[in-house]
Amino acid sequence: MLDLLTKRRSVIADHAWRDRDADAHLAALREVSEAIAAEHLRLRPELPPRLAHYLQQCSYDKAAAWIADGIES
Repeated sequence: MLDLLTKRRSVIADHAWRDRDADAHLAALREVSEAIAAEHLRLRPELPPRLAHYLQQCSYDKAAAWIADGIES
């Protein structure tokens, strides 16, 4: 999951790509966001409550930090 969250942040941060090809950039963002949603759905039964909450609320930076730190934030 952390790899998908990191990839999403990377896509968002790539302003050169967005400026060069906005449609492809948006498609990549949509693709990774859908992958995050699918992974959340797949893992939902075993996710810690705080992480599940972050993912449900699309608080992806908080979810990434929670996973990376291994603590609730």
